[in-house]
Amino acid sequence: MTAAAVLTLTGCLQNPDAGSGAGGLGAGEEMEEGDGSVTIFGAFGGAEEEQFNNSLAPFEEESGIDITYVSDQDFTNTIQVRVDAGDAPDIGLFPQPGGVLDLAERGALVPIDAMLDYDAIDATLVNGFLDSARFDGRVYAAPMRMAVKSIVWYPKEAYEEGGWNTEPADLDELTEVADQIRSDADTPPWCIGWQSDQSTGWVGTDWVEEYMLRLYGPDVYDDWIYHRIPFNDERVVEAIETYGELANKEGNVLGGARGILNTPFAEAMNPAFAAEPGCYLMRQGNFATGFFPEEVQENLDDEVGIYVFPPAADGFDGQPILGGGDLAAAFTYDTDVAAVMEFLSSDEFGGPWAEAGGWLSPHTSFDMSLYPDDLTRQIAEFGYTSDVFRYDGSDVMPREVGSGSFWTGMVEYQSGDKTAQQVADEIEAGWPQSADSDEEEGGDQ
Repeated sequence: MTAAAVLTLTGCLQNPDAGSGAGGLGAGEEMEEGDGSVTIFGAFGGAEEEQFNNSLAPFEEESGIDITYVSDQDFTNTIQVRVDAGDAPDIGLFPQPGGVLDLAERGALVPIDAMLDYDAIDATLVNGFLDSARFDGRVYAAPMRMAVKSIVWYPKEAYEEGGWNTEPADLDELTEVADQIRSDADTPPWCIGWQSDQSTGWVGTDWVEEYMLRLYGPDVYDDWIYHRIPFNDERVVEAIETYGELANKEGNVLGGARGILNTPFAEAMNPAFAAEPGCYLMRQGNFATGFFPEEVQENLDDEVGIYVFPPAADGFDGQPILGGGDLAAAFTYDTDVAAVMEFLSSDEFGGPWAEAGGWLSPHTSFDMSLYPDDLTRQIAEFGYTSDVFRYDGSDVMPREVGSGSFWTGMVEYQSGDKTAQQVADEIEAGWPQSADSDEEEGGDQ
């Protein structure tokens, strides 16, 4: 789409919930004419940077817009510094919504409904994805890559030879599968590893988020991550304890409860691919394939089986998906930026990246034949057919909690040093008070 077409398209605001918003933009404000160039700032480096640029190339040629991409592995901090210095890029690619919400509150971002067709984007996105960057009634970033976390992985041949259920309908049936594996194979069913150097604990927070979604649904989940209910709410404590029932059950996890903390997360499933598997099941995100043994990566469709981490029988009525993704947000309000944002947030973006592997479109209308294997298509389908998608909650919470006390608290729980109630009480006591009003506005959904 040309810049002129985007300008015509966006003559009025498309978000029915739009208010005056941040960035000083109100209904009917005319965007400036672009100068033919757009700068994008993100964290994609190496092979990802190459595939991102390859995915932009056809659009650059068609539109005539010169796009310059700059990579910085410390994007989350650097983007704040650049905004403070008055040196913001035209577009930023945010790996978590927390940074978007912070800059939206500061008035640094353009709400997407001021330059894009909000309803058209929302119509093809995975249900609930667009809400992750909503602040004060308006959305300030559009998803351009999806990650799916609610996946149970297993060694395909050995698992199918065991005759175990490949489509457990709910968490109770998943427990039955684990019990059968432990009985039939005389082997711990679960492969779980948390060790991640200074980041140890994030795997545990993912488990709690999975259970919060399944036991209580997206509304309570949102109330929790935006601190509209306290962290030590009885439902949060129950979610932690539900994880503990799986992880700390005798013989349920390879290496036992304490071995979880000493097993690198990237190596957790390696024993499953041995001639005689040492474990069979791992719950982890779609990025896990990059850590599998080389011979497994070379033949994923034959070596690896997956099913979705199932819902709770008496919990949320539907299949939720926990995930994440990269969000495109605009700092500049002109026709060229609008055109690039239109492309990045469409189902037309990402073809070359999809074919190369390691990328999922957040759009249900994306051409799935472009994915390199059946396994990737199946993972994408988990997201596309979900009843609701929610962003990794620790990425939305204040940093002091999401990558601080929540991580360390889960380590203390897993080590047996503290109970779920004690962990939840301490996290609640340390929740930064200055963040409460921010989170309430960010969670206005």
